[in-house]
Formats: sequence, C-alpha cells, structure tokens
Amino acid sequence: MTGLITVAVGAVAVVDGAILLIERATEPSAGCWSIPGGRVEPGETLAEAVVREVAEETALDAVTGSLIAIAERISSAHHLLIANHFVEIIGSTNPTAGDDAADVAWVPLEHLEHIELVPGLLDYLRTNGITR
Repeated sequence: MTGLITVAVGAVAVVDGAILLIERATEPSAGCWSIPGGRVEPGETLAEAVVREVAEETALDAVTGSLIAIAERISSAHHLLIANHFVEIIGSTNPTAGDDAADVAWVPLEHLEHIELVPGLLDYLRTNGITR
C-alpha cells in the first residue's frame, strides 16, 4: 500500500423508489453493482466530480445535492475516502452505460438484497436511511 489517501465521490439518485446503480466493469469489485462515482480529479470540487462521474458512467445529467456521509474503504491496495452525495437527475432518466460501467439500471430499493452489490454498500444505504 502506498499510504496515500484517495478522495472519491459517489452519487445517490433515487427516483420513484428506485436507485441508480452501475455494474462495475473493472476492479475493484468488477461485476458488482454500485452507485455511480469515482476519484476526484485535481482542481475539481466534490460537487463537480459527482456531476462528471454521473455523466461519464450513466450519460445522465445531474445536480449535486447534500452530502450524505463519508464512506471509508481500506484494502492492501488503497485507502479511499468517498464523499457520497444525493443527486437530482435532470432531463432524461434513461441511462446508458459508459466509462467503466458494464451496465446501468434503476433498481427498486426493495430488490437491493437480491443483487450483488459492492462490499459495504447495502449497509451504508441502510445506515444512512436510504433503504431498509
């Protein structure tokens, strides 16, 4: 491990009882479902990074809302601090997978227990009142 901490963002969009998820095409957690997100680029604010990541991974336009909470993920390869924000999707809500997303879908909140999510996501969503 390099000892560096990487700042990342995640976007939580919920519309009509469904959450926007992407299927990860690359490691870590390739094949698992997650909220759109990724690393913050140099010179970029958290809000700008959230909007960019949503656009890159889903081809949807979003407006960054409030910070939900910081998630921390530590492994032998990385130490991530992820600032997850609520987002509002503006315009079309028909996503198209892009960037490092193999697929993208609106998943009903009640179905989250039945799909393979990235480690810790379901607990995070429950802890922060997004799902039961």
